[in-house]
Amino acid sequence: MSSNDKSFPVQKNEAEWRAVLNPQQFAVLRQKATERPGTGEYNHFDKSGVYNCAGCDSPIYKSTTKFDSGCGWPAFYEAIPGSIITIDDHSHGMTRTEMVCKACGGHLGHIFRGEGYKTPTDERHCVNSISLKFVPEKK
Repeated sequence: MSSNDKSFPVQKNEAEWRAVLNPQQFAVLRQKATERPGTGEYNHFDKSGVYNCAGCDSPIYKSTTKFDSGCGWPAFYEAIPGSIITIDDHSHGMTRTEMVCKACGGHLGHIFRGEGYKTPTDERHCVNSISLKFVPEKK
Protein backbone atom coordinates (compact mmCIF):
# COMPACT_ATOMS: atom_id res chain seq x y z
CA MET A 1 0.00 0.00 0.00
CA SER A 2 1.35 3.43 -0.85
CA SER A 3 0.24 6.88 0.26
CA ASN A 4 -1.23 7.32 -3.25
CA ASP A 5 -3.45 4.26 -2.80
CA LYS A 6 -7.10 4.88 -3.69
CA SER A 7 -8.34 2.90 -0.67
CA PHE A 8 -7.77 5.73 1.83
CA PRO A 9 -11.10 7.22 2.98
CA VAL A 10 -9.94 10.84 2.49
CA GLN A 11 -9.21 11.39 -1.19
CA LYS A 12 -7.98 14.57 -2.87
CA ASN A 13 -6.18 15.16 -6.14
CA GLU A 14 -2.85 17.00 -6.17
CA ALA A 15 -4.46 20.42 -6.76
CA GLU A 16 -6.87 19.89 -3.86
CA TRP A 17 -4.02 18.88 -1.52
CA ARG A 18 -1.99 21.93 -2.61
CA ALA A 19 -5.00 24.13 -1.82
CA VAL A 20 -5.25 22.93 1.80
CA LEU A 21 -1.56 22.36 2.65
CA ASN A 22 1.27 24.88 2.64
CA PRO A 23 4.25 23.99 0.39
CA GLN A 24 6.27 22.43 3.23
CA GLN A 25 3.31 20.33 4.42
CA PHE A 26 2.66 19.19 0.86
CA ALA A 27 6.30 18.15 0.43
CA VAL A 28 6.25 16.05 3.63
CA LEU A 29 2.71 14.66 3.67
CA ARG A 30 2.26 14.01 -0.05
CA GLN A 31 5.85 13.67 -1.38
CA LYS A 32 7.52 12.00 1.64
CA ALA A 33 10.05 14.76 2.30
CA THR A 34 11.57 15.23 5.77
CA GLU A 35 11.83 18.46 7.70
CA ARG A 36 15.29 19.40 8.98
CA PRO A 37 16.07 18.05 12.47
CA GLY A 38 15.53 20.46 15.33
CA THR A 39 13.30 22.81 13.32
CA GLY A 40 9.80 21.48 13.96
CA GLU A 41 7.44 23.29 16.31
CA TYR A 42 6.52 20.12 18.25
CA ASN A 43 10.03 18.83 18.91
CA HIS A 44 10.23 20.34 22.42
CA PHE A 45 6.48 20.85 22.89
CA ASP A 46 4.88 19.42 26.03
CA LYS A 47 1.24 20.51 26.28
CA SER A 48 -1.62 18.05 26.94
CA GLY A 49 -3.85 17.12 24.04
CA VAL A 50 -3.94 15.20 20.78
CA TYR A 51 -1.80 15.46 17.66
CA ASN A 52 -3.92 15.17 14.52
CA CYS A 53 -2.86 14.65 10.92
CA ALA A 54 -2.26 18.08 9.38
CA GLY A 55 -3.72 16.81 6.12
CA CYS A 56 -7.08 15.43 7.20
CA ASP A 57 -7.39 16.26 10.92
CA SER A 58 -7.59 12.60 12.01
CA PRO A 59 -6.26 11.95 15.55
CA ILE A 60 -2.86 10.20 15.42
CA TYR A 61 -1.08 10.58 18.80
CA LYS A 62 -1.98 11.40 22.40
CA SER A 63 0.41 13.75 24.17
CA THR A 64 0.81 11.13 26.92
CA THR A 65 2.80 8.96 24.47
CA LYS A 66 5.27 11.72 23.51
CA PHE A 67 8.81 11.58 24.90
CA ASP A 68 12.09 13.42 24.45
CA SER A 69 14.32 11.15 22.38
CA GLY A 70 16.87 13.83 21.50
CA CYS A 71 16.58 12.86 17.81
CA GLY A 72 15.56 16.30 16.52
CA TRP A 73 11.95 15.40 15.71
CA PRO A 74 8.91 14.77 17.91
CA ALA A 75 8.98 11.21 19.22
CA PHE A 76 6.08 9.06 20.39
CA TYR A 77 6.13 5.46 21.61
CA GLU A 78 2.76 4.50 20.14
CA ALA A 79 0.02 5.85 17.90
CA ILE A 80 -3.68 5.91 18.68
CA PRO A 81 -4.83 2.37 17.79
CA GLY A 82 -5.98 2.15 14.17
CA SER A 83 -4.70 5.63 13.21
CA ILE A 84 -1.65 4.69 11.13
CA ILE A 85 -0.58 2.17 8.53
CA THR A 86 3.02 0.95 8.35
CA ILE A 87 4.86 0.32 5.09
CA ASP A 88 8.30 -1.20 4.49
CA ASP A 89 10.52 1.60 3.17
CA HIS A 90 13.61 0.48 1.25
CA SER A 91 14.75 3.97 0.19
CA HIS A 92 18.18 5.46 0.92
CA GLY A 93 19.90 2.05 0.95
CA MET A 94 18.27 0.85 4.18
CA THR A 95 15.08 -0.77 5.40
CA ARG A 96 12.86 1.31 7.64
CA THR A 97 9.21 1.29 8.65
CA GLU A 98 7.32 4.23 7.21
CA MET A 99 4.07 5.32 8.84
CA VAL A 100 1.22 7.02 7.06
CA CYS A 101 -2.14 8.35 8.22
CA LYS A 102 -4.74 5.62 7.82
CA ALA A 103 -7.37 8.16 6.75
CA CYS A 104 -5.52 10.09 4.02
CA GLY A 105 -2.22 8.27 3.43
CA GLY A 106 -0.17 11.30 4.44
CA HIS A 107 3.48 10.55 5.27
CA LEU A 108 4.18 11.08 8.97
CA GLY A 109 7.70 9.71 9.44
CA HIS A 110 9.29 6.40 10.45
CA ILE A 111 9.18 3.93 13.32
CA PHE A 112 12.39 2.65 14.90
CA ARG A 113 12.44 -0.31 17.28
CA GLY A 114 14.85 -1.73 19.82
CA GLU A 115 16.80 1.46 20.51
CA GLY A 116 16.59 1.01 24.28
CA TYR A 117 14.32 3.89 25.20
CA LYS A 118 12.60 3.35 28.55
CA THR A 119 9.11 3.39 27.05
CA PRO A 120 6.38 0.72 27.20
CA THR A 121 6.92 -0.29 23.55
CA ASP A 122 10.66 0.31 22.95
CA GLU A 123 9.56 2.08 19.77
CA ARG A 124 10.35 5.58 18.57
CA HIS A 125 7.83 7.03 16.16
CA CYS A 126 9.95 9.76 14.62
CA VAL A 127 7.39 12.22 13.26
CA ASN A 128 7.71 15.36 11.17
CA SER A 129 6.15 18.23 13.16
CA ILE A 130 4.79 19.69 9.96
CA SER A 131 2.65 16.60 9.37
CA LEU A 132 0.85 17.15 12.70
CA LYS A 133 -1.62 19.66 14.11
CA PHE A 134 -1.91 19.88 17.89
CA VAL A 135 -5.36 20.09 19.52
CA PRO A 136 -5.19 21.13 23.20
CA GLU A 137 -6.95 19.06 25.85
CA LYS A 138 -10.36 20.52 26.73
CA LYS A 139 -10.70 21.53 30.35
